Amino acid sequence: MGWRGVAGQIGRSVTVWAVSTLTMLLLAGLLPDFRLQSPDGDSATRIAVTAACGAGAFGLLSALVWPLLVRMLLLVPALFLGLLVFFLNGSLLLLALRLNPSGRGEVAPETAVIVAAVMSAVASATGGALAVRDDDAYRRRLLRLADRRRRATLPCASTPGLVCVQLDGVGHDVLTAAVRDGLMPTVARWLATDGVIPPTHRLTAWRTDWSSQTGASQLGILHGSTYDVPAFRWYEKDRGEVMVCNRPTSAAELQRRATARTGEAGLLAVDGASRGNLFSGGAGEQALVLSIATRRRGRENRSRAGYFAYFSDPANAVRTALSFFAEIGREIGQSTRARFAGAHPRVGRGGLYPFVRAFATVVERDVVVAAVMGDLLAGRTAVYADLVAYDEVAHHSGPDSRDARQVLKRLDRSLALIEKAAEHAPRPYRLVVLSDHGQSPGETFRSRYGLTLTDLVRAGSGLPVPRGAGRTPSGAEARAAVRAALGRDDSESGPAPRSEPVVLASGNLGLVSFPDVPHRMSKEEIDARHPALLPTLANHPGIGFLLVRSAEHDGVVLGPCGTEIPLAELDERPGPLARFGPGAIDAVRRTHAFPHTADIMVNSWHDPATGQIHAFEEQIGSHGGLGGAQSRPFLLSPLTLSVPGENGEALTGAERVHGVLRRWLGELNGPQVPLDADPERRAA
Repeated sequence: MGWRGVAGQIGRSVTVWAVSTLTMLLLAGLLPDFRLQSPDGDSATRIAVTAACGAGAFGLLSALVWPLLVRMLLLVPALFLGLLVFFLNGSLLLLALRLNPSGRGEVAPETAVIVAAVMSAVASATGGALAVRDDDAYRRRLLRLADRRRRATLPCASTPGLVCVQLDGVGHDVLTAAVRDGLMPTVARWLATDGVIPPTHRLTAWRTDWSSQTGASQLGILHGSTYDVPAFRWYEKDRGEVMVCNRPTSAAELQRRATARTGEAGLLAVDGASRGNLFSGGAGEQALVLSIATRRRGRENRSRAGYFAYFSDPANAVRTALSFFAEIGREIGQSTRARFAGAHPRVGRGGLYPFVRAFATVVERDVVVAAVMGDLLAGRTAVYADLVAYDEVAHHSGPDSRDARQVLKRLDRSLALIEKAAEHAPRPYRLVVLSDHGQSPGETFRSRYGLTLTDLVRAGSGLPVPRGAGRTPSGAEARAAVRAALGRDDSESGPAPRSEPVVLASGNLGLVSFPDVPHRMSKEEIDARHPALLPTLANHPGIGFLLVRSAEHDGVVLGPCGTEIPLAELDERPGPLARFGPGAIDAVRRTHAFPHTADIMVNSWHDPATGQIHAFEEQIGSHGGLGGAQSRPFLLSPLTLSVPGENGEALTGAERVHGVLRRWLGELNGPQVPLDADPERRAA
């Protein structure tokens, strides 16, 4: 920075200090519990000096002490972060007034919180407004947001970099509708929907595997393998453990398996950054990455460093905390309105959910966006970030709801911020936006039929069913199906089985496993042990089809009315899979070959006309199986990059998307992810 830059920085600091002083004077006049003079009164000059000293001390403490406090905040659960931000900011103001050399200034503790919040917000707005008029100052400010100042002095390549922003859960059709309705003007400008300017990006749909959820898709996109990920959660008999994709230990294990299978460190292995993801992608720079969250804290584990980088600026902390509580109020208002309006379908949105939603839609978004902006200003070659806001809201409000559409508007503003940061970067960037899956709407299985998948499995296995389920029409239906399958007129189901099954749900995909049997059971074994189970499931109107192993046919798909189709014959006789659209047969066959596929794979009912499904979880917008928009995410890429699908081929599976991103890195002369991984292993 030259002398002109130093002078400009000093000028901006003086201006911010002056504005803070005026703000403190104004607040002292408005708030009865905040005084800048002695009880006997002081001259206007003395009061002004007191305010100036107080504002200066508060600004200095915010710059020096706040980063240390934020490091301690990293040990505090994120849901309590908002409350602590206001408390600590107010404490800094109390300390600043005590250190005031004029000896004047008093404020009640509760008023100090308000004064500190207002002063921080005003100082941030003033500093930002001044800095944005100076490109160098704006660049330095963005670098500070993500704590990448150390990178500014390192050499930066002149070739374009690649930044990928994942809009979690936003399906291709949802994005198209949002652009058409004016909710996402930034994306609309890239696609030139108004026809005035030429487009800069192209929109491509792609199809997920059977397991249409973030764990499988992001593992495939970042690490090139979705092998042996049959669902979001599943039971592994050889380990006696339930795997859950968003559990840190499971995420770490899945990443280890994918790396071993492909022989690659990941898409981001060379000069990459991973932000807000389940997996690292091999990146050296990581923040809010789940797969490293279980490691001991140290230089190699910087998962929570993104929080420190962002909240080290007290103005950021205050602004995000205010938005956090505003989002809580918005969720309470929206859920109350839906309840009084009798909206249907509807799920419970009480308890901690408003806080969870606020964290996903505000805190996680702000931290990840700031980290990406810092990565661009630091000149990193490859960046991949996940914004989970829409997915969280759509689960509880519905993918096409007004609540979810409002989130899309805020996500579009985040994309605009990242685009703006790229203009100040030391190298050009190609901005890719994509999703990992979509969401399909529909009433939950429990709401529609009065019992859970677990209840239905227990009924078919001869186990007691909760009285609440038994009193519902569906509970009676399940019991009737058992009696019909057994050819009995009474409700007796024989002796109790040796072990209760493990029933897990991943959206509208259910998995049933028998933990006392070490291998994957065949249809013949299941029928011998529980004669009524498979007919009970296959004939239920809320279930679309079953997949089980067969001693005679290797694998079979079961449907209602005794439908049983070997996997080898599905091309000629798709049976119940016909309503699930193209790609369903291949997806089912591929999952059947996984070592940890459940004894019984259950996919819910699907209406092709409406796209609706029945989730086995309490979600009215869900994903995880086959049926509807959940299997149709999007890929939005610059026209300067090659067409995603070569020779017009459709993109199917996250592994194919990984190959496309790897190809684009090669086109940009970026890092070359090794191509010589064992092809036989990758073909499975």
